[in-house]
Amino acid sequence: MTIDRAFADATRFRVAFVCTGNICRSPMAEVAFERLAEQHGIADRLLVMSAGLSEYHVGETADPRTLAVLADAGYDASGHRAKQFQAQWFDSVDLVIAFDRGQERALRSLARTDEQQSKIRLLLSFDPEATGPDVPDPYYSEDAFFGTVLRQIETAVGRLFRQIQPALRS
Repeated sequence: MTIDRAFADATRFRVAFVCTGNICRSPMAEVAFERLAEQHGIADRLLVMSAGLSEYHVGETADPRTLAVLADAGYDASGHRAKQFQAQWFDSVDLVIAFDRGQERALRSLARTDEQQSKIRLLLSFDPEATGPDVPDPYYSEDAFFGTVLRQIETAVGRLFRQIQPALRS
């Protein structure tokens, strides 16, 4: 699968949220970040996507528990389809957000240049109150844990948004 052609638009700030399979954490962050952009009237200045490092779930919807917790929080991710992150996408995005140190290492191994390396950040690095560097993967957890992970992601995404928002205002 190729990256959406819209990501070739260098006039917009382009963010890619990347987790393991693109069915739990990264879709949560994608819709939360998009909502913030819409609420602040700058959705037209941002392009947001999510992807996974693995090919396990390519083409699938988000995990049903992800969809349920997002719906309970007022988000709609019903159109989400998992895709796999491709190394060439580094040249089409401005920021690549990983959810844990393993994903960060995997992304760094795909990055070919210092510029590409500089685009990779851990989501919780934007949250000074986070208790650790990693957003836990809820996939093998109980359903209720998906809500805990969503709240953690919403907090960190909000802090990320506040950091880049001033640069995106006209």
